[in-house]
Amino acid sequence: MWPNRRNSVHLFHVSAKFYRRRKLFGKTTNGSSVMVLFKQDGLATNTPANGPLAGKSTIGELRPLSTSEENPEGVNFGKGVMESTISITVVGASGDLAKKKIFPALFALYYEGFLPKHFTVFGYARSKMTDEELRTMVSKTLTCRIDQRENCGDKMEQFLKRCFYHSGQYNSEENFAELDKKLREKEVGKVPNRLFYLSIPPNIFVDVVRCASYSASSSTGWTRVIVEKPFGRDSESSAELTRCLKLYLNEDQIFRIDHYLGKELVENLSVLRFSNLVFEPLWSRNYIRNVQFIFSEDFGTEGRGGYFDSYGIIRDIMQNHLLQILALFAMETPVSLDAEDIRNEKVKVLRSMRPLQLDDVITGQYKGHMKGGKAYPAYTDDPTVPNDSLTATFAAAALFIDNARWDGVPFLMKAGKALHKRGAEIRVQFRHVPGNLYKRTFGTDLDKATNELVIRVQPDETIYLKINNKIPGLGMRLDRSNLDLHYAARYPREIPDAYERLLLDAIEGERRLFIRSDELDAAWALFSPLLKELEEKKIAPELYPYGSRGPVGAHYLAAKYNVRWGDLSSDGQE
Repeated sequence: MWPNRRNSVHLFHVSAKFYRRRKLFGKTTNGSSVMVLFKQDGLATNTPANGPLAGKSTIGELRPLSTSEENPEGVNFGKGVMESTISITVVGASGDLAKKKIFPALFALYYEGFLPKHFTVFGYARSKMTDEELRTMVSKTLTCRIDQRENCGDKMEQFLKRCFYHSGQYNSEENFAELDKKLREKEVGKVPNRLFYLSIPPNIFVDVVRCASYSASSSTGWTRVIVEKPFGRDSESSAELTRCLKLYLNEDQIFRIDHYLGKELVENLSVLRFSNLVFEPLWSRNYIRNVQFIFSEDFGTEGRGGYFDSYGIIRDIMQNHLLQILALFAMETPVSLDAEDIRNEKVKVLRSMRPLQLDDVITGQYKGHMKGGKAYPAYTDDPTVPNDSLTATFAAAALFIDNARWDGVPFLMKAGKALHKRGAEIRVQFRHVPGNLYKRTFGTDLDKATNELVIRVQPDETIYLKINNKIPGLGMRLDRSNLDLHYAARYPREIPDAYERLLLDAIEGERRLFIRSDELDAAWALFSPLLKELEEKKIAPELYPYGSRGPVGAHYLAAKYNVRWGDLSSDGQE
């Protein structure tokens, strides 16, 4: 029964933990216990004009607690502990991403004890499949930690018993209502929290969100949605996608995932900088000459040509993965480690950057090549790619941040497919030592005398610093040496996959590694004018052989700013 409207409400002092989870506890003037619940895990001020969340009051529902009522925190009110459960629905469960990444990541979290006590995993897709068929499909991709294989088979069996499947159309509210019925059967007696992972093409994001929001969202717990990239093709399409999603969801319910932000060394980036006094004072234009963000794959599109040709390397890698890492690298010290404080600083960096100019960009496309008696195909040899395609499979760009810390420092990006090696790394090249006493020892190539910090994100995670060192002996001969932290040697435990970290964060409501809408807007504002110009002028990419180091134009671009690509030199760590 609702409390008397004339009763006033007195709220207790509330800890930050409970405030973040949007619940306040108090009593009415007649002494009844009251919980103020902020529903749907979203800010009421952002409640959309349409959709199931419309019309909710600013503080949600005010209602007396009963001994049988559940709460998602498992808080003890003196009359029993209320338990919650989480239902994780993988939409697009029959696709490669779900099979290769999402289900294995969920199992790894379960195996390590990070999933809640009560959870259920549902697969949803158009393919007709039984629960057992889903479990058989999923079981083929599950593995246990290399260093922890005990009870692996038992754990897999227990996990698979919690996996179920429902077939339905992505635009059918009726099918999602059927899913909701199945979810309720598993959630009975507990507060239901629901997480939807959209492992589907972006053109059906909005249909799924609409159907899930109206027919399958949680009525008393939270509902969250993980959205995979691409988030549009340019500023306009991205803004339209965001607008449509917000018809049915609050911003706090949308988790835009960029799996590179979940990689171990990317997350370690802020730790390296902000918790080591040796680095933070050097992190500016006064000591850093340039910064390089390099991504390379040693294979081509390999059947993904149809998808890739509509996006290209700039949209696929540079506008999201590399730009997100750049923002983390260059941001000012945040007020705290709270998600909003960190994301605020990232947005400031993006808004301080100059829009990309065509003169500061090189594009390339791999061509067929014979190597070691083996023929490697050209990009346009892919049957799903048009023969006259101008889509770039390689791009290099010089970006600049117009603020006091980074004024004049070139931030170079390079990303490509079908290159000579696979890897992703950040290279920080420091300035020359003023009046270097030993410059004669290095001859005319002073670049060999500069310090360089390298953070290898993948593979074989490593952090190393290049320093100058005297070779033992009676003469004065200098050598370049590496001070290195090799993760495999220092930390024998297997490094978790990025999807494990990001799924766990989404379950816990931690948004630090997810992309906010204004952050997305600022990122697209940098690249959209360039992409439009490339397409309107039909600029042909420079061809480069499959398995090479990329187009020659990338070297000229670096030389334009007196920079040498760090990944092309041998430093003992290649």
